[in-house]
Amino acid sequence: MTKENRKIAVLGVGVMGGAILNGILTKKFCSGSEVTVYDLIPEKVRPFVDTFGVKAAASAKAAVQGAEVVVLAVKPQYINALMEEIAEELDVETLVISIAAGVSLSRLQEYLNTGNLIRVMPNTPARIGSGVSGWIADRSVSEEDKAYVRSFLAQVGIEVEVRNEDQIDQIGAISGSGPAFVYLFMEAMIDTGVHMGMTREAVTELVTQTLIGSAEYLRARGEHPAVLRNEVTSPGGTTAEGLYYLERENFRAAIARCMWACHDRTRQLRNESARREKNLEIGRAHV
Repeated sequence: MTKENRKIAVLGVGVMGGAILNGILTKKFCSGSEVTVYDLIPEKVRPFVDTFGVKAAASAKAAVQGAEVVVLAVKPQYINALMEEIAEELDVETLVISIAAGVSLSRLQEYLNTGNLIRVMPNTPARIGSGVSGWIADRSVSEEDKAYVRSFLAQVGIEVEVRNEDQIDQIGAISGSGPAFVYLFMEAMIDTGVHMGMTREAVTELVTQTLIGSAEYLRARGEHPAVLRNEVTSPGGTTAEGLYYLERENFRAAIARCMWACHDRTRQLRNESARREKNLEIGRAHV
């Protein structure tokens, strides 16, 4: 089955769901006529109907009827009810791609009774086609379906397949939450530039291009970041002075603690969700 003839249902067009939908339609991965979309807020679907000609569904259940690929793009607190609604409409060959944060493959399988499952951790730069999506497939997913997923995710950036679901949590701390950490760093630089006397517009442009250029240069050179850092750092110079201050203030340790805190919180939330699910099952059993 080629990518062009798979019918797709997208459930949820918030920030990430909308980014992925926009990507696959803009890059002509599929045509609008092959896509059915549902969102709790119908107004979010309208732009995709008007621009790309997708079909708007009145319910999640209606959206997935006849779909060969189903994208779950709702917030984690809504995922259980959504899966309960659509479960009977899916068959064992339906490919389910979930971007719901913290929702494990085992939880998806429990509700959907299928092993043809993909769990994805994308990030917000996907909205401009510059994202990175870490993903893992259930063991029963075919190589053909994996190839489809690679092409699907490539429409919004690069994709990285992992073999261990724990690595999805690690990707979440690195690239999922990473943009927020980068933006805070940029915000601090911009505010300091304004404090120095530059206009906010000018310093924002300088900081933005500095980060873009530095990242592109790192990729082009293929060197360890420390090598490139040393090239900018003259003994006793201004850069050395600034770096000394960052090291004295435990900049590296703060970044490490930040990322580990994000990683650990992800696991904590998943465990809390699992406990709630177990308590609900116990409650239902005693009704």
